Amino acid sequence: MAIYRRILELDGTADTDIHEVTGQVAKVAADSGLDQGSVLVFTPGSTAAVTTIEYESGALSDLGRLLETLAPAGGEYAHNQRWGDGNGYSHLRSALVGPSLTVPLEAGGLMLGTWQQIVVLDFDNRPRRRKVVVTVQGE
Repeated sequence: MAIYRRILELDGTADTDIHEVTGQVAKVAADSGLDQGSVLVFTPGSTAAVTTIEYESGALSDLGRLLETLAPAGGEYAHNQRWGDGNGYSHLRSALVGPSLTVPLEAGGLMLGTWQQIVVLDFDNRPRRRKVVVTVQGE
């Protein structure tokens, strides 16, 4: 069993950013030289998340609308009252989606569906430079 790791960095804005990273993750998997196993994509921090979606404008718009319904940016949050930073919604969105994703690796490639892309969601209300840890484990 071998492990290969690389850290990607993404620049965000002060709005919900959706970064499509499938190609970057696939390159890390290929660079690992591993044939089969799993690829873990993880973003440290409590205001970002990782998931898959069909990366097209309709699905992205629908996702944004869903998240705004579940955790509206203008909502009232105890976190905001305590810290005054106005990003309580971003913590909840991150908790709902989750900070990581595991994708099987077969023949050195990601086992994703035809229309399935990996995305990193940056929910914070201020620009951030996000780290994304990609860990390939296998043989």
